[in-house]
Amino acid sequence: MADPLISLRKVRREFPAGEDVITVLEDVDLEIASGEFVAIIGPSGSGKSTLMNILGCLDRPSGGDYRIGGRLTSDLDPDELAQLRREHFGFIFQRYHLLGELTALSNAEIPAIYSGMSASERRSRAKAMLERLGMGERLTHRPGQLSGGQQQRVSIARALINGADVILADEPTGALDTKTGEEMLKILEELNAEGHTVIIVTHDMAVARRAHRVVEISDGRIVADRRTEAAARKPVSASDPVSRRKAASGNAVMAGFDRFGEAFRMALIAMNAHRLRTFLTMLGIIIGIASVVSVVAIGAGSQKIVLEEISRLGANTLEIFPGKNFGDVRSEKVQTLVLADAEALAAQPYAAGVTPTVTKSLTLRRGSQEASALVNGVGPGFFSVRNASLASGRFFDASSVDTLAQDVVIDDNTRKTLFSDEDAVGQILLVGSVPCRIIGVIEPQEQSFGGSGNLNVYLPFSTVQARMTGETSLRSILLKVADDANTTLAEQAATEFLTARHGSKDFFIFNTDQIRQTITATAQTLTLLVAAIAVISLVVGGIGVMNIMLVSVSERVQEIGVRMAVGARRSDILQQFLTEAVLVCFVGGFLGVATAFGLGGLVSLLTDKFAFIYSTPSIIGAFVVSTLIGILFGFLPARNASRLDPVVALSRA
Repeated sequence: MADPLISLRKVRREFPAGEDVITVLEDVDLEIASGEFVAIIGPSGSGKSTLMNILGCLDRPSGGDYRIGGRLTSDLDPDELAQLRREHFGFIFQRYHLLGELTALSNAEIPAIYSGMSASERRSRAKAMLERLGMGERLTHRPGQLSGGQQQRVSIARALINGADVILADEPTGALDTKTGEEMLKILEELNAEGHTVIIVTHDMAVARRAHRVVEISDGRIVADRRTEAAARKPVSASDPVSRRKAASGNAVMAGFDRFGEAFRMALIAMNAHRLRTFLTMLGIIIGIASVVSVVAIGAGSQKIVLEEISRLGANTLEIFPGKNFGDVRSEKVQTLVLADAEALAAQPYAAGVTPTVTKSLTLRRGSQEASALVNGVGPGFFSVRNASLASGRFFDASSVDTLAQDVVIDDNTRKTLFSDEDAVGQILLVGSVPCRIIGVIEPQEQSFGGSGNLNVYLPFSTVQARMTGETSLRSILLKVADDANTTLAEQAATEFLTARHGSKDFFIFNTDQIRQTITATAQTLTLLVAAIAVISLVVGGIGVMNIMLVSVSERVQEIGVRMAVGARRSDILQQFLTEAVLVCFVGGFLGVATAFGLGGLVSLLTDKFAFIYSTPSIIGAFVVSTLIGILFGFLPARNASRLDPVVALSRA
């Protein structure tokens, strides 16, 4: 005699109830052969539904042995049990348990996705089964658009899609009218005639008589097991169930892609079904990503603006002063910094331009107007070193230095103070006691660091020395470092060169590149600081994602139970909810970057004081961070969903 398909020996099922234990099934012995049509009957609370759940591997017995096809189920892990449900069982539930967001066709093909059947095959197979069940015109209808009988037919198609050996029907006619219930029983009889083992749970004896065998259960024990008159009808020989399962198998890689595609599709459906909640969940991610990208962009833009301003003041310059430092009271007595030093430095390979400078505070007079000003004696290269540009007129040249010309270039402050809106070029200005002709006006320029809004005028240094100070020593030498030379190395070389010329180091050098480096470092530090603060909003957004996903899991317990019942692995459930969390964060990251670009565009329209320079690494990093947040904060809810017990999930639906 062949081994039974289903075998139970001394099976018990107990549930804790506070400090007590309730025994629902007690020492149940049952064998069911392949191809049988069995009805399990009993009053409410007798344990028949619990027995059905154990038979379908939705629940585990507390004691005893349950074997399916000779395999002891107690030795199987959750994924192996899922494989059994996927390959051997098809469930027809009293409450149908169809997924409301999917069409009849999509509901019917769910088990085939987890079994690895190709998309084209499962689609055609589901369509054929629904058409056979009279649902050909309802393929694209959702459950809410179907009657109870039609929903039950979809449930049957879903049970058969993988060629299940055993059909488990829980009160299949309980929610149907008499006519529709009769149609369901005929369908079950046809399935049994085709070779499927059919097990139904019912409390209706009239329904039970349609089976070939009735197993009666009361208070957790089998009290009767008898054949019916229907058993005399010989069933049609069964097709090979193994061949049906082989037909449902497919390429493992493609199966993995199909399962991911299903997870991705369900994530989109869930997000669309709760659009407002999804958007509010994304909002924390959007704000965080937009903040990070914008802060980095503002930092880079501000740094560029500052460096450009430094460049206008004369970037890559060395200014050499007499004395030990700016506070040296003996610096005025040091007379060793002279024109010959400037000329010697100009011949060095690291020098792109050198100009001597002398200064003196004098009074400027024009008619009855007068003002104090800083008189700067400079060489003709000074203006290019300082990146000065003309508002009108011209700069003086080398011939002006050689002839001690009384040509003067004034700044914009001087023009406003003494000339108002008049054209100053060509006018005579008394500098101290020396009359000078104005030959140019400099455009407004940012003051150097620590500078002020004083009036400044510029004359040839030779003129200032000969006609105003009477000294041959210089206040400073301004050296512009060549573009291909390192500023720090140039400073070291200039120090060694002048020390050798003077015999001692009686000077100090102010390197403007140090300002640039300090500003750059400060800007980067501030950018990182503010970005770090913005990251906090990302963490808050991630916590929001976790909370919403926990809510989503609790709301979709029925879906989880149904998917597990039709063969979804724990990894499939984990992947589905994790995909949703990652997708929420990824879309939030995309919207956050778009918001940052929009903010930059808006700011550029309103003001030119700020510049947004977007960093590709920061944008890529934003997407990576948002994805990681989805994985990190979505994992716990997804893990909780994957660890739900199928029978518990279905009972809570």
